[in-house]
Amino acid sequence: MNNVAFEKNTGNKIANRTVVSDTLLELASENKDILVLTSDSRGSASMVPFADALPEQLIEVGIAEQNLVGISAGLAAYGKKPFVASPACFLSMRSIEQIKVDIAYSKTNVKLIGISGGVSYGALGMSHHSVQDLAVTRAIPDLHVMMPADRHETKKMIEALVDYETPVYMRIGRNPVEDSYLNADYDFQIGKAVIMHEGNDLTIIATGETVRVALDTAYALKADGISCRVINMHTIKPLDEAAIIQAAKETGRIITIEEHSIFGGLGSAVSEVTSQFCPVPVKILGIPDEPAIAGNTKEVFQHYGLSAENVACIAKEMLGC
Repeated sequence: MNNVAFEKNTGNKIANRTVVSDTLLELASENKDILVLTSDSRGSASMVPFADALPEQLIEVGIAEQNLVGISAGLAAYGKKPFVASPACFLSMRSIEQIKVDIAYSKTNVKLIGISGGVSYGALGMSHHSVQDLAVTRAIPDLHVMMPADRHETKKMIEALVDYETPVYMRIGRNPVEDSYLNADYDFQIGKAVIMHEGNDLTIIATGETVRVALDTAYALKADGISCRVINMHTIKPLDEAAIIQAAKETGRIITIEEHSIFGGLGSAVSEVTSQFCPVPVKILGIPDEPAIAGNTKEVFQHYGLSAENVACIAKEMLGC
């Protein structure tokens, strides 16, 4: 894929949440049915420019996430296109019953954007980490689950979601992310994984910010003569099972990387597919069964081995190198 930023570039200073706001502002300026709802989170969601430009299209609910979801469902029932922007740790836990019933079961076309997801609230600790949200949301019928890899994919995803008729939970981080793509000039399809790098020795499947870790790992392995396939599984539900099965058949080994508990997330989803259709060794990398340590994203990733150096070592072990 020609559009992949295969070699690391640390120059990006634009957070995904800023891209969400800018993209929605651009789209909502032309479509008055697009609304943004926040839970005293317009600042943390970078929605202040949106609120300033389109005050009639932003609804501030306050610190009341359950009401936030219920109100958005009501607006969707009347034909509006609500985008809810609220911290992932609260949106995916405190209001999960409303998400299950008011959004998914009722099939109201709401887009839930969990901001500052994973461990990106860092030093605030377990109460503000959201590393169970994929497990919870992907188990809810009729709710789709997505995580963009970088700012370019964030823009593509928001643009695709405006006319996507299914309820969605989309999770993004808080801080700028190193680019995985050179730009937004590529074919993005909801539910269709992207092969970021070809390889036949093993496959790394990643989602969200860990896509960059997967690319860095493949780059390091390439120097040692190891051919590593990298798949960006930006849509965790509906899952691209065909891409997983093909990778299992063609490479024989899979590593999954995610900013999430090792239970119930991407690794579990991939294992569910391989165990049924093409059993191969699968190594799941993520946050273990413990309260994640406090620290910035880099520190937490390093602590739990979510680094290119550690993943490359695991890949070599799987290959018997």
